[in-house]
Formats: sequence, structure tokens, C-alpha cells
Amino acid sequence: MGRRIKVLGIFGSPRKGGNTDLLLEEALKGAEKDGAEVTRLRLRDYTITPCLECHGCDSTGQCVVLDDMEKIYPVLLEADVVFFASPIFFYSISAWAKALVDRSQALWARKYRLKDPSLGKEAKRRKGFFISVGATKGQKLFEGAVLTVKYFFDVINADYVGDLLLKGIEEKGDILKHPEALHQAFEAGEKLVKEFREA
Repeated sequence: MGRRIKVLGIFGSPRKGGNTDLLLEEALKGAEKDGAEVTRLRLRDYTITPCLECHGCDSTGQCVVLDDMEKIYPVLLEADVVFFASPIFFYSISAWAKALVDRSQALWARKYRLKDPSLGKEAKRRKGFFISVGATKGQKLFEGAVLTVKYFFDVINADYVGDLLLKGIEEKGDILKHPEALHQAFEAGEKLVKEFREA
């Protein structure tokens, strides 16, 4: 048997035990059932300063801001499969999640400015899956968030392979009224690990 597949779950909600937390937890349980090694990254427990747009990373690929992102960069790059979960705030991802995305500019510099081979075309490919819920039922509710997550996944060499996006979910625990959605999340976790193993 080969090495265990590494799955990273990024919890982008400021609300502990909220709807995206519950969905992501199901996805990670699905991944664990299929034998993956799972890491849970709860962004609300970390201090992530917003990007300063200082261009300090342009020549080195290293962020000049020394905070908890230093612990997160290697975890992002060790993962084989990344589940990114965030509720919708003003038609985008949460501030916690966006801070992580913006600070990934250092990885963008490594990939596109410095042509780091570990992030190049021939480098390891990951799989990325987005989980989100929003309170309203607007037609374009998830468009901005999906674009943001797609570009984030691109930076870490993750193919955007799917998502679970649910409208009309607001109060804490509302998702428990939708067992089919929780089942879909579990199945996504199982499926992505299986697909990565067979690729």
C-alpha cells in the first residue's frame, strides 16, 4: 500500500459549529473513511494579517509579514486534496478566508514571478473542492466566491474539481434540516480521495 493521501480542510467561517463547519466536517469524515490523513485548519483560531501589498514577496516568494501564515504555507503545499469552506459575506468569502487567499500572494510570486518548479506545470497537482452556503437566494450569490477560490486553487496547483453551494441557509444549524446536503459532502470527501488515489 502506498502513502496515505493528505487531505486539508480549511474552515473559513468565524462561527464555530456553523453550517459550513458541519458540511466540511462531513466531507473530511468521508475522506477519513477512505483512509486519508486529514488536517483541519480552523482559520478563526489563527492570526492572519491582511496582505499589505508591499511587494516584499516579489523577489523571494516569502511573505515579509511574520504571523500564523508561516505555519499555514507548508500545510497548503503538503496537501493532496483541499476542501475550502466559507459562508457568503456580501457575495464573497469571509474575511478570515479572504485573508488567507490574499496572503497566498507570496505563493503566486513563487509560481509566476520566480518560476519555482515546485509550483510549475510539471509539479504535483492537487484537487480542490469548495463548500459554501448563503442566506439569500440571489442568482449570482456564489459567483464572486467561486472565482476567488478558483484563483486561489490555481496558485497552489489545485484543480477546481467541484463544489457544494447551498442557498437559503442562514441560522446556525440550518444545514441539519438538509440531510441530503450533509450526505453529498460526505460522498465528496470519499470520492475525491478515491479519484486522487486512482489518478
